Amino acid sequence: MSTAILTGPPVAGSPLEADLRTLGFDVRTANDAASAAELLAAVPAQERVAVVDPRFVGHLHALRLALTDPRFPAAAVPGALTAQPAARAALARAFGRIPVGAGTAHLTDVLTDTLTESLDRDETGLHRVELGSLVATVALTPAQREDARAAVAAVDDEAVRLRTAVKSRDGFFTTYCISPYSRYLARWCARRGLTPNQVTTASLLTALIAAGCAATGTRGGFIAAGFLLLFSFVLDCTDGQLARYSLQYSTMGAWLDATFDRAKEYAYYAGLALGAARGGDDVWALALGAMVLMTCRHVVDFSFNEANHDATANTSPTAALSGKLDSVGWTVWVRRMIVLPIGERWAMIAVLTAFTTPRIVFYALLIGCALAACYTTAGRVLRSLTRRARRTDRAAQALADLADSGPLAELIAGRARGRGRTGSFLAPVMAFLSAAVLLVWVIFQDDPTSWLTVGVAVCSALLAGAAVARPLKGALDWLVPPFFRAGEYVTILVLAARTDVPGALPAAYGLVAAVAYHHYDTVYRIRGGTGAPPRWLVRATGGHEGRILVITVLAAALSPSGFTIALTALAVALALLVLIESIRFWVSSQAPAVHDEGEPA
Repeated sequence: MSTAILTGPPVAGSPLEADLRTLGFDVRTANDAASAAELLAAVPAQERVAVVDPRFVGHLHALRLALTDPRFPAAAVPGALTAQPAARAALARAFGRIPVGAGTAHLTDVLTDTLTESLDRDETGLHRVELGSLVATVALTPAQREDARAAVAAVDDEAVRLRTAVKSRDGFFTTYCISPYSRYLARWCARRGLTPNQVTTASLLTALIAAGCAATGTRGGFIAAGFLLLFSFVLDCTDGQLARYSLQYSTMGAWLDATFDRAKEYAYYAGLALGAARGGDDVWALALGAMVLMTCRHVVDFSFNEANHDATANTSPTAALSGKLDSVGWTVWVRRMIVLPIGERWAMIAVLTAFTTPRIVFYALLIGCALAACYTTAGRVLRSLTRRARRTDRAAQALADLADSGPLAELIAGRARGRGRTGSFLAPVMAFLSAAVLLVWVIFQDDPTSWLTVGVAVCSALLAGAAVARPLKGALDWLVPPFFRAGEYVTILVLAARTDVPGALPAAYGLVAAVAYHHYDTVYRIRGGTGAPPRWLVRATGGHEGRILVITVLAAALSPSGFTIALTALAVALALLVLIESIRFWVSSQAPAVHDEGEPA
């Protein structure tokens, strides 16, 4: 139960108390600031507290946004503010700053406004709600009250609530083919007490059933798989819209939403590969290639965004051109579709699954995602070269965490520290060479499963250590993590494919999936502001260079069938290790509530 303190002149016949109780607040009244402060002190420290002026006039949804959103320690609209436990001390200090005696009436006439300004100065993370067409005001006279009530009646707050349940920026397919009706599904779920986490889980189960249908290898199974994949995406949109509609944000929801999209997509790839195998067509290499390409694309996105998250002087002619293109309606949608976001991608996969073969699905996916990756990466390289941004220590640390360097690279970096210049192109060049040396060898060597490959892996680790020896603050240093990811994932793919043993590629698929999960988990922890996973976990997983070295040793020391067994065992061990730690973190009270208004994945 939360507590709302009404402090100010009472208003007869106001529906305010009923609205507050509808929102789950226990309503108490205070005659002045001193009695309100006493009521605040009496409320248990673990409860949310709201302070509301009885003369408040506005939409119920305006109150809901100000008083019930769990993502912010404090929030306010005119006439109402709230403080969660983390901001309760700041609210108590704000009450303590209010003077008493003659000449202070202007501070207590609208007490909520005075408290809001004080919280803002205290830097408590106060969120001022953007109301848009919603109304929230303090009516000081009967005439103002009548005008405010007329303004409230002129705007349908339920229509506003439905509209704002949809992301402000999304892909073309999602915006025009899913959201027009999924928002009503979200409202239906809210009215029946369903939670976003339940809808997210239903979306995952639907996608897994779709993968199972695809694994049958029959035309009927492929048609059912395509339909179920689209329905899974509808539910995927609905869970976020339900969270925004009912303001049900949670740490568990953040983790589920952050990981289930990739789990669904990669499970579906595996289902397609199994279905193709039933028909005599081995497409595991294509499935693994699609997963590698998709993950590397996302790493490029994450690294670039983290490198420029809080950069200063962050301007460039390329960014200015992009802004101009965004001012023309049709170019906005073309540019959003070119990058093949999740809506367009899943629609393409679903339709091609139903009407073609898994091989064609993967060919289309690889070509489309490769073109999208070239487009986005080229644009970001141009922006990085033409802008004169100064990157912070926080950004450098985020890139170092995304690099996922293990003990071997740390040792090499420690010996190489002090050489080279921070801000130069040395880091991305070393990272590129680290991946390129290894990939050229394993791709073009007649027998890459040899001890010579182990020596090449050691050279790759030396270059990787040199790449992270200095803070990653250069213009193109955000390319370091993607180069490392490509080197590791493609090496696993090629070594498994060259063994020419049934089961090697599926085992490699499982291993890359486990490692990719670890990398996605790192990204969303950084986005939530809690930093990367603990160092013990990174060291236990070996880091990217340690895993490569272990895999090349296994390939050289074991027979092809033994190598397949080793890949399987390694995949299981890594999956258990990273999943247990990830689940422990995301269900803990320290895990952050992640905002979900970012770019479409």
